[in-house]
Amino acid sequence: GADVEVPVGATNKNAMVPMTTINTRNILFICGGAFPELDKTIKNRLTKQSAIGFMSELKDKYDDDANILEQVTTEDLREFGMIPEFLGRLPVVFTLQAMTEDMLAQVLTQPKNAILKQYQKLLALDEVDLQFDDGAIRAIAKQAAEKKTGARALRAIIEKFMLDIMY
Repeated sequence: GADVEVPVGATNKNAMVPMTTINTRNILFICGGAFPELDKTIKNRLTKQSAIGFMSELKDKYDDDANILEQVTTEDLREFGMIPEFLGRLPVVFTLQAMTEDMLAQVLTQPKNAILKQYQKLLALDEVDLQFDDGAIRAIAKQAAEKKTGARALRAIIEKFMLDIMY
């Protein structure tokens, strides 16, 4: 851990704002996100390792490996484009499974502030009763799953067709 100076309420890097000291000794930093195509970087490394010699298989044995991300290394992340200075601050790498269509459908409908509920409330102000049937929810979730960026894709997909409805 280290003592670092951080701005309090800064909105601009050049702004003169008060600073406070934070000791990072007991802080756990967690970084997460969707990394489309990271699996290809991992497959390339694993294929190179297993494709040596006359008896090696020519077919990529990792093509159907659904758990390929579990074999990620720091070197894979560097090859993917992350800088070593950043990776050096992340001593543990852990992977999660990609969101399924069912999970994405739940994100659309179940949270208190789900995006579909937000649009329903917004249109209710104009006395419009907006309803989404299961087929529409499934279609949105399917499109989001194809983008392989997790739940982030949901808002963009919904806003694209809601603009036509609203305006």
